[in-house]
Amino acid sequence: MSEPILEMRGLVKHYPLTRGILFKKQIGAVKAVDGVDLDLLPGETLGIVGESGCGKSTLAKMMVHLERPTAGVLRYKGEDITQLSGRALKRVRRNIQMVFQDPYTSLNPRMTVGDIIGEPFDIHPEVAPKGDRRRRVRELLDVVGLNPEYINRYPHQFSGGQRQRIGIARGLALRPEIIVADEPVSALDVSVQAQVINLLAALQRELGLSLVFISHDLSIVRHISDRVGVMYLGRVVELGRDEEIYDHPTHPYTQALLSAVPVPDPLAREHRERILLGGDVPSPAHIPSGCRFRTRCWKARERCALEVPLLAVPAEFRLAEGPAKHPSACHFAEEKRVVPTAGPSD
Repeated sequence: MSEPILEMRGLVKHYPLTRGILFKKQIGAVKAVDGVDLDLLPGETLGIVGESGCGKSTLAKMMVHLERPTAGVLRYKGEDITQLSGRALKRVRRNIQMVFQDPYTSLNPRMTVGDIIGEPFDIHPEVAPKGDRRRRVRELLDVVGLNPEYINRYPHQFSGGQRQRIGIARGLALRPEIIVADEPVSALDVSVQAQVINLLAALQRELGLSLVFISHDLSIVRHISDRVGVMYLGRVVELGRDEEIYDHPTHPYTQALLSAVPVPDPLAREHRERILLGGDVPSPAHIPSGCRFRTRCWKARERCALEVPLLAVPAEFRLAEGPAKHPSACHFAEEKRVVPTAGPSD
C-alpha cells in the first residue's frame, strides 16, 4: 500500500465565543472540527459526507490552509504544513487546490474568464511564462469542455454548470496533485450535476489527481468515491470503502442517512426500512458528553454518555473477514442493510 499524499491527525478547529466589547472574555468555543484522522492516498477519491453543519467545509479549508488548525497535524508528503508560512506555504498551496461550492460567488464578476483562470499564473509565474498564459488558459477551457473562444466572456454570460467548469479549470491551472471539491454540485440542477461529476471523475483518471469530494448527497459521493468518511458534529464516525459504507454500514448515524436516500427501484423502496432520528443536531458549542450522537440514537445506553467511542474496527468484527470489518465510532456497532438490493422473490 502506497504512502498517503495527505495525512490528517487529530485536526481541530475551534472558533472562540466571546462576551464584551472592549474587554472580550472567551466564554466557550464552537467546535467545528474536533479531532479528525484521515488519509488521502495518491490517485484516490475520498468522499466526505454528513449533514449541514457537521464540519465538512471547515475541514476542506484546513486542507488547503485557508483555515489554520487550532490543534493537530496536517502532513503533505510527510511534511507538516500547519506551521508553514511565506514561500514554503506558497510552494505547498500550488499542489493543493480547491473547487468552491457556489459557482456564482466564487468567480469575480468584473474579471473575464481568461483573467480568472489565468490569475494563478500571476501568483506562481514559474508555472507559465507570461507570453504563454493565454494559450494555457485556452487549453484549460478545452480540458473542462468549454469553447476556448469564450476566453473574453464574463461569468454572468455562463450557466451554473459552465461557471463550475470555469472554477475547475482555475483549480487545474497550476497542475496540482490534490483537488479539494467542497460541495461542487449542490447549487446545480440534477442533469448538470451529472456532467460536472463525470468531468471530475474523468480528470481524476487522466491527470492522476488525488481528489477529496465533499457533499451531503450520499448517492453522488458513492458514484465518484473510492473510500467514504461519514462526519457528525466535527468528527468522522465511520470510514471505509464505498461498498462497506453503503451496503454494510455499522454506525447508526450512517444507517439513518442511507435510509433517507431516494431509491429508484420501486420494490426496494417498498421494503426498505426508514430510520427517523428524533430531536435536532446539537450545537457545536455544546457538544454532548461521551458519544456525540447519543442524543438522537435509538441504541444509546449509559456507557454512551460516559465514554467517547473511538474510530476503530468494532471488537465483534475484528476476528472476522468481510465488508463489515471497517472503522466505526460506536460502542454498539452492528451491521445493518438499510436498503435491500431487490424486492422479495415471489
